Amino acid sequence: MVEGIRKIQYRPKRGATAQTHYCSRTFENAIWHSAGVYEALRPYRETLRPDLIIGHSGFGSTLFLPELFPDTPILNYFEYYYRPHQSDMDFRPEWATPEMNFLRSRARNAMILLDLENCVAGYAPTQFQKRLFPKTYDSKIHVLHDGIDVGVWRRQENVERTVGRHTFSPETRIVTYVSRGFESMRGFDIFMRAAKRIYEKCPDVVFLVVGSNRVCYGGDLNYIKEKTFLDHVLKQEDYDLRKILFLGRLPPKELARVLSLSDLHIYLTVPFVLSWSLLNAMACGCVVLGSNTAPVTEFIQHGKNGLLCDFFDADGIAAAAEAVLRDPRAYRRLGDAAAERIKCDYSLEQILPRLVDLYTAVAAGRTIAT
Repeated sequence: MVEGIRKIQYRPKRGATAQTHYCSRTFENAIWHSAGVYEALRPYRETLRPDLIIGHSGFGSTLFLPELFPDTPILNYFEYYYRPHQSDMDFRPEWATPEMNFLRSRARNAMILLDLENCVAGYAPTQFQKRLFPKTYDSKIHVLHDGIDVGVWRRQENVERTVGRHTFSPETRIVTYVSRGFESMRGFDIFMRAAKRIYEKCPDVVFLVVGSNRVCYGGDLNYIKEKTFLDHVLKQEDYDLRKILFLGRLPPKELARVLSLSDLHIYLTVPFVLSWSLLNAMACGCVVLGSNTAPVTEFIQHGKNGLLCDFFDADGIAAAAEAVLRDPRAYRRLGDAAAERIKCDYSLEQILPRLVDLYTAVAAGRTIAT
């Protein structure tokens, strides 16, 4: 419990079943969430007088609330608008997406479109994510990232070169990779292929891989025989796992320490929701080698505050990495510039006042230009 915050918990009573059409299951689940929120707040119809209602679009949490609080403006956080083509769904042609998934992607926007109609205003974390939404709603959606706590995510000097039971000499080059799950959406298989090429050319290198052995986004497990995507990738080539250390999930302060050891951080993604880990790595002064995909290109300018490479080009990624690892000091300016970019544009110190201004303006009925 946070002081000054009152929590009213809701639970959806039901959800989609096997009998629900595959394409409408997301909407069915969202409606049950909408009903759950409505029923939890209905007893407070006469006593609760909110100045502003804020909700994450797509889950349906705010849809029915104008019936309870007709005079209260709604502000939605718009994270993603699904598109079946020229999107995350068909970016990787080697994975044959079932036709029904393309159909479902169109139906998945149903609750999001209702939220767009229902809200007074909304915001998305990147320009790329805003551009996915129909142009009709451009004037409603502001671009405002969540913000990075640079008090936690910062480069630590003179960090002890140990991780768990492993100790690294000053000569050992350290490459980091962070992803919530090991999956094709975040280019994990391409990273592994590049890593092998790197350690074969640069023997004194170790890869510190942070994340869980699971698939968080996409349908990888529908296309492979193995239980996890990691198992699938490890069967494709003969990897020296003495060079690649899987650290599991790490708490923020420990992850910031690991990122402070990094000589190079590799971040790959199909065009999709941006990982916080990229901005965390930048805030920690990592020299980032990222995929030349949206929305990475909003944050990394090649040769100025990081490096970009084609998502599919494992050889090109390896060659760029080798150049950095041969002379990390020559590239340190990129890491310093990345940290400065986060501090100046995306730190909580910069973001929170803008967020408060948006909330205050919407609550007061004022219009803010997007």
